Amino acid sequence: MKIIGVICEYNPFHNGHLYHIEQTRRAFREKYGEEPYIAAVMSGSFVQRGEPALIDKFERAELAVKCGADIVFELPFPYAVSSAEFFARGAVSLLYGLGCVDGISFGSECGELERLKNCADAAREAAESPELREMLSKGISYPVAVRTLCERLCGEETAAVLDSPNNLLGIEYIKAAKDTGLSLFTVKRAGAPHDGAETDGEFASASQLRRMLRGGEDISRFVPPIVAKELSRQAESGGIADISRLERIILYRLRTITAEDAAALPDVTNGLENRIIAAGKAHSYAEVLKALSTKRFPTAKLRRILINMLVGTTKADVRMSAPYARVLALNERGCEVLRAARKTLKIPCSTSPAKLAAVSHAAKRFTELEARAYDIYTLAQKSISPSGGDYTRKTAVVRAAERGEKHD
Repeated sequence: MKIIGVICEYNPFHNGHLYHIEQTRRAFREKYGEEPYIAAVMSGSFVQRGEPALIDKFERAELAVKCGADIVFELPFPYAVSSAEFFARGAVSLLYGLGCVDGISFGSECGELERLKNCADAAREAAESPELREMLSKGISYPVAVRTLCERLCGEETAAVLDSPNNLLGIEYIKAAKDTGLSLFTVKRAGAPHDGAETDGEFASASQLRRMLRGGEDISRFVPPIVAKELSRQAESGGIADISRLERIILYRLRTITAEDAAALPDVTNGLENRIIAAGKAHSYAEVLKALSTKRFPTAKLRRILINMLVGTTKADVRMSAPYARVLALNERGCEVLRAARKTLKIPCSTSPAKLAAVSHAAKRFTELEARAYDIYTLAQKSISPSGGDYTRKTAVVRAAERGEKHD
């Protein structure tokens, strides 16, 4: 059996995600003559842009299985709300830890694996260059500094792939997978660009879909029918999450955090902890972001820092390899993946956070962060759920009759 990992947020799951899964299945079916198993590693309560996911992680995981994945593992919170480097490292370490995954398929604007690998080699060399430290000391942001050095190392054409977000993540997957033995496969992104406001036929970016949903627009053309139905149900029941509902607790935490705790947060460097303390005087979330914003600290990074501040993540957390693999949803084929993994596991795997917490100190730490993140997430929903839900929600088992799409 061939098991292919997919790293995702599915916020929300849309036709572009469906296209990626279908193209991955087709390519591996043609190459190996068998239907590959899709093992997704999905962000949980919060996503990389430093905001709560649109809908609950359990609902998103179940939709992912109904729309083409066979099993969904949760990307632990410290990685999900982190830079592209640690997002990729965490996800790849989880897939590698299963021991039975053959490779990783990811979407990219480039669509050329060799070009991405060449750029990854240049980026790795740039990261170790004394020139990088010199550029950072002058206040140049890390992405701009690396982009400049890569252009010198591999030329403008290859370095240009760093200008697109999916390419950038793909390069981090390549770097993270270097010594794992996992094969890599990329699908050229179809339709609307990442974060773009335009649409293209049946394709729209997840960012545009979120904007449309919050504006009350119909998105049914851009998502599988089962997703449109669930999003409508969530909107009616108060399940759609919004960062604005966390404004007061963010302000509270800013007004009570110490400089020492702020300095321990991921991505906080160069005295940013002092600006965080000063931002406690702000009257709104928008004012906080404005007070903290500099060339070195773009808005997405600041949003991640603020969410990590709420949950209590530290620099040490993001540097750990995945201590476990938690299953959020699966189908019959996903059960086969688990059976295969039992023979090869390098890390614990379970549907139960309570069982995982008992395995090791690191696992206990991660399950505590996850539970706290989930409790905070429910405060971002219009209808607030009771605390402790991360331990009481059940893993979704999707039967064949419930699948929203059929494979071709």
